[in-house]
Amino acid sequence: MTQVPGFQPGFANPVFDAQASFRTAMMAVARPGTVHDSRAHLEPPQPLHPATTALALALCDNDTPIWLDAGLAASAEVTTFLRFHTGARLVDTSADAAFAIISDPLNMPAWDTFALGTLEYPDRSTTLIVQVHTIADDRGWRLSGPGIKGETRFLAEPVPAGFLQRRADNHRLFPRGTDIFFAAGGRIAALPRTTRVLD
Repeated sequence: MTQVPGFQPGFANPVFDAQASFRTAMMAVARPGTVHDSRAHLEPPQPLHPATTALALALCDNDTPIWLDAGLAASAEVTTFLRFHTGARLVDTSADAAFAIISDPLNMPAWDTFALGTLEYPDRSTTLIVQVHTIADDRGWRLSGPGIKGETRFLAEPVPAGFLQRRADNHRLFPRGTDIFFAAGGRIAALPRTTRVLD
C-alpha cells in the first residue's frame, strides 16, 4: 500500500498516547532540566523528531497556532502532517504563534520576535520546541529555580551563540517570557521561564 506523503500515522492510540505525552511534558516542566522519554512510537516526516511530534500532538489543537522555522515550513510533508494530526493553524509570523517548532537551533530567531505575553496575560506567550542533537541531565549548565532542589545540571547541544545571555534576559522578564522544550530524538527536557541558567 502506498503511503501519502505527510499522512504518516500519528499516535497509535490517540487518547491514551496524547494523555501520556501530556503527562510527560508536564513532568518535564515541573522538574526543569530533567530528561524524559516521550514514550510515543512515532515516525514523523523528516526533519521532525519523534519527541517533537509527541509534544505537538499532545499540546496543540485548532486553538494553538504554530510557527515553523524555515527548514520545517519548506517541507510540504511536515506541514501536511501537523495540520492533519493537530488541526492547528500554521502562521507566518512568529509573534502570532502559541508554539514555535525550531529544527535549526543555531539559526533560531531572537526570542523577542516571539510573543512574550503581558503582565496581565503572561500565558499569552510562545512556547518554543527546539530540536537539538543532545540533551543530558548529568553535566553542563547549572540550573536553579522552582522545581529544582539547590542546583542541577543540564546540557542541550547545539544552541545559538549567546544562548545563556538570551536565557538571562528572558528570565528577567518574569512573569513574561518564553518557555522552552528541548527535543532530541525520542527524549525531551524543559526550561521554563522561571529557571535560571548559568555557565
